[in-house]
Amino acid sequence: MRYTTIGSGRSARRVSTLCLGALPFGTTVDEAASFGLLDRFVEAGGSFVDTSNNYAFWAPGARGGESEALLGRWRASRGIGEEVVVSTKSGALPRTPGTSYEDGSDGLSPAALETAAEASARRLGTTRLDVYLGHIEDHDTPIEKTAEAYASLADEGRIGVWGLSNHTLPLLERARAADTAAGRPGAQVLQYRYTYLRPRHWDPMANGRQVAADDGILEFVRRGSPVSGRPVLMAYSPLLNGSYTRRDRPLPELYDHAGTRRRLAALDGVAARTGATRNQVVLAWLMEHDVPVVPVFGASTPGQLQEALEAADLELAPQDREALEAADPAPDA
Repeated sequence: MRYTTIGSGRSARRVSTLCLGALPFGTTVDEAASFGLLDRFVEAGGSFVDTSNNYAFWAPGARGGESEALLGRWRASRGIGEEVVVSTKSGALPRTPGTSYEDGSDGLSPAALETAAEASARRLGTTRLDVYLGHIEDHDTPIEKTAEAYASLADEGRIGVWGLSNHTLPLLERARAADTAAGRPGAQVLQYRYTYLRPRHWDPMANGRQVAADDGILEFVRRGSPVSGRPVLMAYSPLLNGSYTRRDRPLPELYDHAGTRRRLAALDGVAARTGATRNQVVLAWLMEHDVPVVPVFGASTPGQLQEALEAADLELAPQDREALEAADPAPDA
């Protein structure tokens, strides 16, 4: 397993560079299977798990919080303490059960963050959230107020590292400016949809609040903060829900362009030379990125988990990285 550090100063935590996404745990993946996957992940050296207070409200009979509650039961049953870092999110939980967050969500106001943090900590069975992220933009709360609220929760010891997910670059810049002016570390974790293939510049997924990390977001990470340095980019959906390898899951339409075909050809060439799968090459490429990237991968079976774990041992040769990065650098219009 590979490891990296998130946060800085007293809040810094060493985590595995692979993060296990717990979105389906407690809903579409039952408790016994979820516990088994979590046990195997930790046994292999994994120490970073991602969830949210709204996972998975869309599943039959669910209302959100099921994934956090399952992780809380797993932690208690296994005696898990600080050796496993859990990242959770708020801001995209529907206010009214049976609706979508697009119809109104818990938001990122100071009061909403405090309430959600308390509820998440209770479900996770802890008094302090390791990593706490704003899931989607709150258009009713100035981002400066949200950043200040996160800083207050950190000062009170209720959260460790905080960050933002699916926020556009202008909002990231405003939050960083406010934190820098106040001498605060600010957002030290950013979570975005990111993978080896590049979507078209016009991305319809963004209308559903899933924002892809584009060149602007990557440059924001490279520049870092004058107070706390570079944040870590948590890349969700790195394997495109199986589209790299499963014929029954074709690539989404936004990846249908000539650049994708050239990148897939490069990916297949590296996979053939290394004896790895497409998925493993993608995960290795992300973990060896020139900015700190932690892929957040999903696994609902032991085989899927094992494939991802083996990617942590795959080191790409310089010529392999060169081949991958020389392929079409940007999607065709």
